[in-house]
Amino acid sequence: MSERKVLNKYYPPDFDPSKIPKLKLPKDRQYVVRLMAPFNMRCKTCGEYIYKGKKFNARKETVQNEHYMGLPIFRFYIKCTRCLAEITFKTDPENTDYAMEHGATRNFQAEKLIEEEEKKIQKEREEEELNNPMKVLENRTRDSKMEMEVLENLQELKELNQRQAQVDFEGMLERYKKEEAREKERQKEEDERETREMLEKALVRRLRDSDSDSDQEKKQEKKKARSHVSDKPTDFLTTTAAPKNGETQTMSSLGGGVKRGHVETWERSVGGLNGGLLGQLVVRKKQTSSDPKPEPSAQQTAKSTESELDPLPTVTPTAAPANSTQPAAVQRVSSLSLLGAYSDTDDSE
Repeated sequence: MSERKVLNKYYPPDFDPSKIPKLKLPKDRQYVVRLMAPFNMRCKTCGEYIYKGKKFNARKETVQNEHYMGLPIFRFYIKCTRCLAEITFKTDPENTDYAMEHGATRNFQAEKLIEEEEKKIQKEREEEELNNPMKVLENRTRDSKMEMEVLENLQELKELNQRQAQVDFEGMLERYKKEEAREKERQKEEDERETREMLEKALVRRLRDSDSDSDQEKKQEKKKARSHVSDKPTDFLTTTAAPKNGETQTMSSLGGGVKRGHVETWERSVGGLNGGLLGQLVVRKKQTSSDPKPEPSAQQTAKSTESELDPLPTVTPTAAPANSTQPAAVQRVSSLSLLGAYSDTDDSE
């Protein structure tokens, strides 16, 4: 069975590689490659920041006439993501890094610049010491003096640390925490006391208001009770009205001992015999000749004169005989009860 992926190629016996034509390509030709930005940079045209690791479709070419120990140097072309300005940088095999060439500035390069400056100073110093022995002596004395100063500073720092070590920082922190807790408790107690005082004041005010309201309610209830006691619907039966001028007050006591008063109210509701249709129908009984006519007294004569002047004469009850066995309460009857005392008159016969 044949292989699915053929890795070997067939070369015929008469194969001659010299006969294969070679492509003649220019040495400075460019290739399109995919790469990431090797360092942080900022575009000079628009000021856009391009961070390290951002991917670009770049063009790659070989720099002509530049080599480092036989190694070629390559140049890369990228475009700014904002203004599409062209940015170029090269490989730096000497420092194992990349070098910015055109279109942008490299950021965060301070450490590298310091290292380069130190290397430059060190190189100049070595060159001076090779040709001048006195310079070597001066440099050594300067270095020893600097070392002594550094040792003195270090000793001072050690003494300062020892003095600070004698201080109990933990104890100071604990005391500070205790004082802070006491201050918080004191503030909390003050707040509670103030709230308690405010609640007491509010409670006293409410009690005063409730007492005043209860007093007013009690007074109103007493007034209502008095009005209910005084305003009974049967008060006119138990109270006697004062007699008017020229009128007689008729009172009749019933079996329960209740006084009948306010005859005017009764007559207003039921009617009397003095006027109206009921008074016209009722005719008083005439006295017979056999009954002895009592002599009129002065009081009766005065009443008769008043009745003549009054358009509505009042009906007076008839006098009961002396030998009557009925009580006085039955003998004095109201005007409505006189209806039964009258019999058929002569006109009705």
